[in-house]
Amino acid sequence: MVHRVQAVVVRSKNAPVSLETILVPDPGPGEALVDILTCGVCHTDLHYKQGAINDDYPFLLGHEATGVVAAVGDGVTNVVPGDRVILNWRAVCGQCRACRRGEAQYCFNTFNATQKMTLEDGTELSPALGIGAFAEKTLVAAGQCTKVDEDVDPAAAGLLGCGVMAGIGAAINTGDVGLGDSVAVIGCGGVGIAAIVGAKLAGATTIIAVDIDQRKVDLAVSLGATHGVNSRDDDPVEAIRSLTEGNGANVVIDAVGRPETFTQAFYARDLAGTVVLVGVPSPEMTIELPLLDVFGRGGAVKSSWYGDCLPSRDFPMLVSHYKRGNLDLDAFVSERIGLGDIEEAFEKMHRGEVLRSVVEISAAVSS
Repeated sequence: MVHRVQAVVVRSKNAPVSLETILVPDPGPGEALVDILTCGVCHTDLHYKQGAINDDYPFLLGHEATGVVAAVGDGVTNVVPGDRVILNWRAVCGQCRACRRGEAQYCFNTFNATQKMTLEDGTELSPALGIGAFAEKTLVAAGQCTKVDEDVDPAAAGLLGCGVMAGIGAAINTGDVGLGDSVAVIGCGGVGIAAIVGAKLAGATTIIAVDIDQRKVDLAVSLGATHGVNSRDDDPVEAIRSLTEGNGANVVIDAVGRPETFTQAFYARDLAGTVVLVGVPSPEMTIELPLLDVFGRGGAVKSSWYGDCLPSRDFPMLVSHYKRGNLDLDAFVSERIGLGDIEEAFEKMHRGEVLRSVVEISAAVSS
């Protein structure tokens, strides 16, 4: 059976998004059909629109989503129809060298649905991050579905599917922030503020928020940072050192992903401290550091891909923290919008006016 549903598509580089009818097949072996409830508008979707990921147009945008499993294909055992799920783009294979050594969070062979969703004329769609959730229904690999409790706001919980998980994971998983640590986060957009929230959750006692936008600094302080630095006015390296007894922070997280912010992070950490790069650089960016400084400062320089998360482990754990009041996911939901409002949401995101716009989509879809 083929399902005709409404979805948001971009047909060519930098073209406006369009709301179109797409065709979604029933699930085959190892696949799941999901009725989408909510989907956050993430920078990665904008990167797809701009051609910064690849040129496999047309793209079916959206990936930071919650939904309800509508049907599953043969061999699927991890979810059943009716399950509330958060979608993830790391469906671990269980067989690659990372999985075999017990580090499935680094799976090198994650997979997506085999069948293709299409436009009405049969043109195959490329779903963003293998998900494509700005749609009433989407088809994914069953391993991309992580079952979570139903008694939570799907708009908030769904943000764990990408940006919030990336930030929290950068602090907890990649940065290994611990009790009493000092942490600095450079860049206070959605991912950076999530890293601040993650550092607080992990027990850091000094959390320094750095941004060139005072509004973002103030928001970061309201959500857990103990200090704020406007790097348009103050040198962030010197400011971070002055707030850490002249030493630098134990962990510095670059949530921007530019050569200048990475260099700031490198020199703002304490000796033997950790630098975590979670902001995504563009392909042409390069960096040059004195090799003696790399050697002499010791510690670790890490990149954090999807917060080094294992969805089956981390999503339910973080939802539990949310339910107990330890993790304010609601604060990340700046507005709730419809499928027709995504182009405007991209503009708001570009202007720094929102942490997340969340698309709310009815799960009652006619087939």
